[in-house]
Amino acid sequence: MEYHIYHMFPKLLNLYGDHGNIITLEYFARQLGLNPVLHEVDDVNDIDWDNVDFMLIGGGSDREQSLVTEQLGLIKDKIKDEMEKGLPILAVCGGYQFLGNYYQGVNGEKMPGLGILDFYTVGQTKKRMIGNAIVQTESFGELIGFVNHAGETFHDLSPLGVATSGWGNNLQTKVEGIFYKNMIGTYLHGPLLPKNPALTLFFIKCFMDKKGLKYDDSSLDLTFENDAREMMKQRILDDSVNKDDFY
Repeated sequence: MEYHIYHMFPKLLNLYGDHGNIITLEYFARQLGLNPVLHEVDDVNDIDWDNVDFMLIGGGSDREQSLVTEQLGLIKDKIKDEMEKGLPILAVCGGYQFLGNYYQGVNGEKMPGLGILDFYTVGQTKKRMIGNAIVQTESFGELIGFVNHAGETFHDLSPLGVATSGWGNNLQTKVEGIFYKNMIGTYLHGPLLPKNPALTLFFIKCFMDKKGLKYDDSSLDLTFENDAREMMKQRILDDSVNKDDFY
C-alpha cells in the first residue's frame, strides 16, 4: 500500500537536516511492508488532501519562515481540519512556531502565525537555548535531540514531555513541545526521527490504524538503533557543557 509523505517547502525549511526525518520514515515504512511516496511541496496548490498520510513542517531562518507563512496561510483552515481528524504531523522548531498565534520579535514586532493552536512565541536576548537534550515523555519514553532557539514558546496545551537534560520550550520551565491528537510540535531536531525509532513508528502506526491495516513491528530488529540511542544518551549525560554551560 502506498504511504504518502508530504514534506512542506523542503528547499526553505531544512535548516537542521529535516530531510533526515523523511529518510528515516521511508526506511521504516518499507520495513513494515508499505510503499512510501514522497511529495516535496513548494506550492500548496499541489497538495492532494485525499492522499496526505504524514506531513513534515521543518525549520528555517526568519526570512524563509516569513515566506512560507504566506503560503501556509492559504491552507491553515485545511491543516486545522485535517489535524483535528488525526493527520500525523511533525512540526519542528520554526515549523512548530508556525502553528501558534504569533512570534514576537525582540523589538516587540509581531509576526502572525497560522493560529491553528492557541500559543505564542517571544524572542529574547538573555540566553540562547542550544545543546543536546533528553525529553521524558509518557507516550514514547525518552526522546533525544538537539535544540537551538532563542524564542520562548508558551502554552497551556499538553506538552510532548519534560526536558530532563537540556532546554525545553522556554527559560522558565522544562516543558517541551506540544502533543495534540497525532500532531507533534517540538524544538528537538538534528534531525529527530533517526534518533527516536519509537516516534517514527508512532507516525506509521497512525496511518496503518486509519487504513485498517494490522500493525506488527515484531519483525523489526532495532538493536543498532537502540545501541546508538544509548550511546548518544550517555554522551549527553556525561557532557557537562550540555548541562550547565549553554550560551
